Amino acid sequence: MQIRTLAACVVLAFAPLGAWAADASAQLQQFISTVASATGDFTQQTIGQGRNKPPQSGSFSFQRPGKFRWSVKLPYEQLIISDGTQVLQYDPDLAQVTKRSVDASIGESPAAILFGSESIEKSFSISPLPDNDGLQWLRATPRKDNAGFAHVDIGMRNDLPARLQLLDAFGQTTRIDLSNIVANPDLTPGEFTFSVPDGVDVVEMR
Repeated sequence: MQIRTLAACVVLAFAPLGAWAADASAQLQQFISTVASATGDFTQQTIGQGRNKPPQSGSFSFQRPGKFRWSVKLPYEQLIISDGTQVLQYDPDLAQVTKRSVDASIGESPAAILFGSESIEKSFSISPLPDNDGLQWLRATPRKDNAGFAHVDIGMRNDLPARLQLLDAFGQTTRIDLSNIVANPDLTPGEFTFSVPDGVDVVEMR
């Protein structure tokens, strides 16, 4: 998963959007205001362009504002981690670490909704969607044309995000299902730090 997709696939403050949409927004507001950190599991798959990529699965953790760990376990290992200042993507198979600033990677991405602490109204236009699959939905559309994706739909259940569906600029849809979320756990001091292994190339992105 590319940094742009995640940090292009995470404080909500906007007016009510109608009865059932307001319920979805209220759940997201509750999540943002009461869940300062969390851990959980995810599955993810991208489809489109006549090819389906293999599904991925792994675990995640986050701490507001802007710290997170997104660890892919299957079908290959990959780590995306942020200490609140910079985002690193580690690909063991490529022996490469890519670095970006948090502002460049998260500010106008779906990650800002889940992991950030500012109102998404600054970067996104919010619209209601019908209930589906037992979830209540909102759509966040980036206000800028160069965000790298068309929109992200967020499905809420019991005050927690359960599914994200991101449509990118190439017509591909990435679906991320979140599960086993533990709110406000005790996290170790090193949860969001990463030491580059010996022999691994580091690429700085601007």
